[in-house]
Amino acid sequence: MATETTGQREWYVIHTYAGYENKVKQNLEHRIGSMGVADRIFQVVVPMEDQIEIKNGKRNTVQRKVFPGYVLVEMVMDDQSWFVVRNTPGVTGFVSSGTKPLPLQESEVRRILHLDEAVQEPTVTVSFKKGENIKIIDGPFTEFLGIVDDVMPERNKLKVLVTFFGRETPVELDFLQVEKL
Repeated sequence: MATETTGQREWYVIHTYAGYENKVKQNLEHRIGSMGVADRIFQVVVPMEDQIEIKNGKRNTVQRKVFPGYVLVEMVMDDQSWFVVRNTPGVTGFVSSGTKPLPLQESEVRRILHLDEAVQEPTVTVSFKKGENIKIIDGPFTEFLGIVDDVMPERNKLKVLVTFFGRETPVELDFLQVEKL
């Protein structure tokens, strides 16, 4: 076995097959109960965050994995708990230094699990890029076509170059006012 008993609860990161994070969480939680290690393996977490996605002119809040391919496990590291986690279907291994799994620092855990923050605002997923052709679907320039000149995700705005009266004019628009062509 690759570990020795440390005797204290710590958070470890396990690597999983891509897209299997929730299945690994479910499998591991089942194995914790069936193999009687609830006194050594305490929590299994797939870190998620809310993101605002804009599709078809509508804002949708969706849950996204913060670290695709990774799951956090709070556990006391010993040979038995290591064996249970390591041999869970979908787990490819611990994040480690050589053969010894490395625990996360408390500050890293607090940041990843958002324990120090008030309710976190969802982040906005921006699908617009500079130079992209768009159509304005709302506001005084409805039906005009334009080219994205600048993306300002912190303000949910775009600067769009719109041609009218034979001149290109920059116009600032909300993400919801435009759609891709």
